Amino acid sequence: MIDLHSHILPRVDDGAVSLKDSIEMAKAAVEDGITEIVATPHHKTTRFDNYKSEILPKVNKLNEALAEQGIPLTVLPGQETRVYGDFVDDLQNGEILTINEHTNYVLVEFPHAQVPWFAKQLLYNLQMGGYRPIIVHPERNEQLIEEPDLLYEFVSNGAFTQLTAGSICGHFGKEYKKFSYELMNANLAHLISCDAHNTSHRGFCLTEAYTAVRAEYGLERVFFFAENAEAVVEGNMVDTFEPEQVKRSKLLGLFSK
Repeated sequence: MIDLHSHILPRVDDGAVSLKDSIEMAKAAVEDGITEIVATPHHKTTRFDNYKSEILPKVNKLNEALAEQGIPLTVLPGQETRVYGDFVDDLQNGEILTINEHTNYVLVEFPHAQVPWFAKQLLYNLQMGGYRPIIVHPERNEQLIEEPDLLYEFVSNGAFTQLTAGSICGHFGKEYKKFSYELMNANLAHLISCDAHNTSHRGFCLTEAYTAVRAEYGLERVFFFAENAEAVVEGNMVDTFEPEQVKRSKLLGLFSK
């Protein structure tokens, strides 16, 4: 399996705090069935800046350490970039990394509580610049939970989304789990990744998430998510279903698992 979103690089953000922690995370990823993982350190937040020129050598160094330890995991370069005005310019200037460096997929993060007013224009500008934006963990954005039609509009206009495996499994609470399923029901979810930060409370559960997806939607939907992850790292077009508006339901049976 491929995990497109992780904070496995040591000493760069709120993920692994040391090389030892990175190695422990790598072992946990392998135990979860992951063979390739994209290192996506935070960029352009209030706390962290991690530029392309800094990330690439750190990914190489971590891969060397994993090879020395005999850990069968390949780390690919990436970045989780918070939306800001010069996003497209900095992509073109080589400051921001696309997933696996040579693709045109880029992870896009909104602030937790809101969707910035310029998000629609930014997503459009990214696409006009030849990039394919992937909105990360939309199920944990407070404004999108209240206004899911915003995400419907983004996806209808060509953006992709990545759900967090832990949200699907209920590790972040019932609200985020419920919204994750609402997004999958509406065909507004294209990828699932762990967004792992450590091996304790923010670890790997991709197998658990895929198992939950299979139980609710069948094996074909698992293949949909897994094959889309492979398409992203290879730079191929991901598969999609026709997006629909989220239908709110008062029935809680689906989310009581």
